[in-house]
Amino acid sequence: MIPLIIGYLLDLIIGDPQGFFHPVRLIGKLIFFIENILRLKCRTASDERKAGAILWVTVVFTSFAMPLVILYVAYKINFMLAVIIEGIMCYYILAARSLRDESMKVYKSLKNGNLQEARKNLSYIVGRDVERLNEGSVARAAVETVAENTSDGVIAPMLFIMLGGAPLGFMYKAVNTLDSMVGYKNDKYINMGRFSAIADDVANYIPARLSAFAMIAASFFLKMDYKNACKIYKRDRYNHKSPNSAHTESVCAGALNIMLGGDSCYGGIMVHKPSIGDAKREIETEDISRANKLMYATSLLFLTAGILIMSIL
Repeated sequence: MIPLIIGYLLDLIIGDPQGFFHPVRLIGKLIFFIENILRLKCRTASDERKAGAILWVTVVFTSFAMPLVILYVAYKINFMLAVIIEGIMCYYILAARSLRDESMKVYKSLKNGNLQEARKNLSYIVGRDVERLNEGSVARAAVETVAENTSDGVIAPMLFIMLGGAPLGFMYKAVNTLDSMVGYKNDKYINMGRFSAIADDVANYIPARLSAFAMIAASFFLKMDYKNACKIYKRDRYNHKSPNSAHTESVCAGALNIMLGGDSCYGGIMVHKPSIGDAKREIETEDISRANKLMYATSLLFLTAGILIMSIL
């Protein structure tokens, strides 16, 4: 737990080290490199599916084994040195500050009345088309991103670190990065990315639900509408194509008394999606800030619960 606490505090204070060495970016480069090699021998859809499985196993194993070897050697040399190294590893795995910073860029642009800049900043953190979004739609997309990534960007990595230290944390980041890079249902990745997409759903199944429970508790401590958060969670937690994404989104929508989800445009194609939550009021720019407060409170509660449980065990 000590390396996790170190990593959490470093992320809270420093955030993502832009322009510096980053292990998760190396994972992305490894995925790109291996994918290109495997595609050279793919002739059929079956070949692509097999290559996708090989890609997943290779990247996930490497992402787990490398930090494991480094920490094994470090702990043999000096315990405190190893704790510090693992704490820095945990810092690279967590993404709460990055999530907050990127979404708040959208918030600041909207507060300054610069819709065009807000759309541009939003485009860095969402996959949907942003060119025609109005202020409310931009704010909604930013809130959805914070809510969804509270699970797979913050709580899920924390859970895997609690279970297996930084090596298991990096293994999870590899699973998540594979899904974000190849887990698409387009012509290029419908076969090669299938294994990665399914594996990501499996890996996030429990974390998504634990994240929702922690977020409900956080909404209570923040004096948000936790009763409505429970109601919307029970009703709308499966209103998403992903079996996991709507869990935290539904809690956030309920806690803030807003409606998320709905139709969105991707690559010029309108994708029809069910709504999440009730529009008890119009969504506003300030909801981006509220979503971030909910995200941080959720992560702090989850970390505290983990410390208490580990101390008992």
